Amino acid sequence: MRQEMNVPQFGQLALIALGSNENSVWGDARETVQKAMLLAAAIAPSAARASGLFATPAFPVGAGPDYVNAAMAIETTLSARDLLGALHDIEAQAGRKRAQRWGQRTLDLDLIALGDVVMPDVTEHQKWRDLSLSDQQRMTPQELILPHPRLQDRAFVLVPLLDVAPDWQHPLLRRSIAQFCADIPVDLRAEVTRISDPTTL
Repeated sequence: MRQEMNVPQFGQLALIALGSNENSVWGDARETVQKAMLLAAAIAPSAARASGLFATPAFPVGAGPDYVNAAMAIETTLSARDLLGALHDIEAQAGRKRAQRWGQRTLDLDLIALGDVVMPDVTEHQKWRDLSLSDQQRMTPQELILPHPRLQDRAFVLVPLLDVAPDWQHPLLRRSIAQFCADIPVDLRAEVTRISDPTTL
């Protein structure tokens, strides 16, 4: 079994992306993301930083209604797998069903990064990072990949992360969230429209 590199000992910064484009037991997409933020913040031993809310076209184009997206930065001593399990529990509370890859979502909570942890290893990470778009749509990893292999490509993740962790640096690509965001074409960044301001939870 592979071991996580740089497993947190005294707490690491976890980056979490949130999204919804369907009603849940908690209300509409905006209410669902706000409730999920409160539950995710409860995992952290100290104050959590939450981005503003953003309206974003579904990805890929035409996959459903616009999303409400957000991001959080929390400190945790949990392992990546335990933290992901806690996020999946929150999804389940919202009524999330995992029926279709990249389909509509009652609630999507993605663990984007955990400090400088790389999972499962550098070689496997590069394999998933370099997949073509068609392969991304067809293939699903059977294990957790950290940092998220598509992090650097997705404005709907990067723009909210600017609110909470602009200086976090990718442990393999050695670029910050702010630098990744600056690399995204202006027209794609403009599709991520702010609808509320960041908060501390």
